[in-house]
Order: sequence, then C-alpha cells, then structure tokens
Amino acid sequence: MFETICDLIPHDADYPARARALDLLRRVLDGSLYDALPYQFHEERSAANEYIPLRSRRPSVRYALCRIVVEDSIALLFSEGHFPTIDSADRTTRAVLADIVKETRLNQVMTEAAMRGSVGSVAILMRVLRGRVFFGVLDTTYLTPTWDAEAPDTLVSVTEKYKVAAAQLVSNGYELADPSGEYWFMRRWDTQDETWFRPWPVGTSGEPEVDEDRTVHHGLGFVPLVWVRNLPGLSATGDPNDGACTFRAAIETQIEIDYQLSQAGRGLKYSSDPTMMIKEPATTDTELIKGAGNALLVSENGDAKLLEIGGTASAAVIEYVRTLREFALESVHGNRASADRLTAAQSGRALELMNQGLIWLADNLRVSYGEGAVLELARMVLRASQVYRLRVLGSEIAPLDPSARLALKWPRWYPLSAEDRQKDAQTLATLAASGQISRETAVKSIADTYDIEDIPAELARIGSDRRNRKS
Repeated sequence: MFETICDLIPHDADYPARARALDLLRRVLDGSLYDALPYQFHEERSAANEYIPLRSRRPSVRYALCRIVVEDSIALLFSEGHFPTIDSADRTTRAVLADIVKETRLNQVMTEAAMRGSVGSVAILMRVLRGRVFFGVLDTTYLTPTWDAEAPDTLVSVTEKYKVAAAQLVSNGYELADPSGEYWFMRRWDTQDETWFRPWPVGTSGEPEVDEDRTVHHGLGFVPLVWVRNLPGLSATGDPNDGACTFRAAIETQIEIDYQLSQAGRGLKYSSDPTMMIKEPATTDTELIKGAGNALLVSENGDAKLLEIGGTASAAVIEYVRTLREFALESVHGNRASADRLTAAQSGRALELMNQGLIWLADNLRVSYGEGAVLELARMVLRASQVYRLRVLGSEIAPLDPSARLALKWPRWYPLSAEDRQKDAQTLATLAASGQISRETAVKSIADTYDIEDIPAELARIGSDRRNRKS
C-alpha cells in the first residue's frame, strides 16, 4: 500500500532519487502522506457514479505510530532530564561549553535535529554572529555533501540546491526577469566561505553566477556544518550519506492500522443509521423519513426491515489493530509497555527492563547524535574561539584550547526511586571511606541525580560544611 500511495505522488525528475526517498519518508513523519489521494474516506461514489476503491481514499482515522516511536525515543535522548553534560579536564572549557549549551538552547536544537533526522540524516549549521554562537537545523533533502578523500569523516563542502517560486524570491529582495516563473536557488558552504549564487530559471544551462552581496566569508578553516547519519544499518535511501530510518519497518503497518480503524468507524456510523429495505408493494409513495416517530405503512404482501450488522466485526478489528501495533513497535524497538500493568511505583531499573527495546533504540541514537553531533559541535566552538572573540551570556571569553579532550556524561534513563538513591548513597559512602574511589568521583556519579552543575564548587562547599561542623 505504501508503494501504491507513493506512485500517486508526483516525482520531479530534476531531483535525484535520494531527494524523493527522503521526501516520502518525511511525509509519513508529518502526516501528509495521504494528501495525494483524491477522495475522502466517506466518498464511495465519484461524480460519474463509479465506485471509488479504498486505495484512492484518505483514511478518516490517523494513528501516528511512526511519529510516536520517534518522539518517545527522542524524549529519552534529549529531553530536559536526559540531555548530556559536556565534560572536560579543563574547568574553564567545561564551564564555557555549559554556558553555550544554555544560551543556544542546544537541547531544543538537538531535539529538532533528531526529529528531522529520523528519516535518514540531518545537518546542523553553526554560525557566529557578532561574537555569539548560533545553531540551526537543516533538512538534507536538497543538501549534497562532499567528503575529503583522505579523511572520509571530514567535510570539504556542502551544497544546497532546490527549486523555488519566483514570487518567494522577489519577496526576499531578488530582482528577477520573470517574476512568475520557477528558479533554482543554490548556496554552498566550504572551509572559508558561505557562497550564495544568483537564482537562475529552471531549464536553463550554464554555471550559476556568484552573488557577491550575499556571500559571507567566515574564515573558520572548516565547514561549519555537522552531517549526522541517523542510525547504523541499511541506508534509508540507498545513499551512503544517509543512515537507516528510525520508523521504516513500521510504515506499512501504520497504513494498515489507519485503514482498518477507518473501516471500523465507517461500520459504527452505519450501525447508528442502517439502510432500510422495503419489500414491494408499499402503500405509500411519500418520502421516507427514518425515526421512531415515523411509522412506515406497507401492504399485506409488503415488508420493511433495517439492514443491520453485528458488533463482533468492530471488536475483531480493534483486536487486530492491537496485534498490528505490537508487531510494528517490536519491529522498530518502540515502547510496548502498557500503563494498565503498572500497579505501583517502579524503580528505575524495573522501568528500564520494561522499556528495553526503546532504550536500545535511544542508545543507538546516542552514538549518532551525541558522539557524532553534540561533541562535534562543541569542538567546532573551540576552534571558532581561535578565530572570533566569542561572547557567552553577555561576557567575552578567552580563546579555548581546540585540542582539549571532550566527553559526554549521560544521565540515567529513568530517575531513581528513594530506595535506589539510598542504596547508591550507601555504596558510594563505603567506597569513598575505604579509599577505592575519590570524593570527587562520588559526587560526579550523583551530579545528575541532584542537579549539581559545578562539581569543584560543590566539593568546596562540602569541605566548608565539614569544617564548620567540627568547629
């Protein structure tokens, strides 16, 4: 069914196959996949009184199973209680990066990036404007990366190229020869510049002309973009620049659920207003009005009855949909836990075991969007501080060491219960007292649980409290 719907969506031959594949997956994610179908679900006959098959109708019930899986996995990845801390041996570097995370709302940026990137890939752009750092998310549908042949993980350039209506360009200050036509828009990022090109009409040949007025020289010495492949495995598009799609295995099942629920809804509506069958001859030619207060008179040889249906079919559909949902969630490692089975508060470890599939998915995403994106953005900030005088939270900072080693500290998947925290405290106290770990390591291990942002300052306060108690 997915391929059938895809065949109805127009394909622009000027774009590569990769762009079409990403566009189709994005339609599933944002719920616009069915927009190409010409009829509503309740339309059974066309204007020519021809029967409309179900495959040509837009389902009336939409269960966004694929989006639910994506949102659940991202909530475990980059929500307020799950965002990682950037750690470094240098205290100044650690503090500056923590402030940049807050000022740029990096958790919000990464949440959007993981959402968009669930189709296969996403790009995150870093800009430095008036000394401040900004991050933005770019869809990769119309982006083409070029990699260094001798360093395959290093970008040489990224080119953006897509079609745009002339009216939109005019509204953005462009002067065009044909204000009613369609134009190509293009820009390119490399290690020194963000090059803009003058839009040119679709269908014309030749090299695009550089737009000197809009071109920006950043001089960073690296491409200010991070290219993120979503998941390891088979590429969603067949292109090595894309990773696996988070929800691809559940698309057909989601479509089946939508149509089954739509058919069940159609049956319930029919049950509330069934068709009446009259066996001739009837004793009246007046218009039939249904209702308990309108009796229908028939002759001695006539008959009238309502064509009702049983309710067992609807129950069977609901059970079938539940089974489909279980299979789909299992195939994409979604959350299959039922709130009805939780009779009491559970420990963090119990919740992890209950949602093991979803945690596996989020754990794989940590590699792509954590090590492959958050850390890379942090390294770009360190390198940019060598070129620009950066300002963070209103204060100018000194250049940072671009060779500083960085690491991510991830919080627990689920918050600890009071019993879990008590056991942790006892274990850490025993280890610290026996000299097997330092007090700093003990504080680090509970920093996320108790929202301790500055560990050295916390250790200093602990020492001060102990001295005060002794005195």
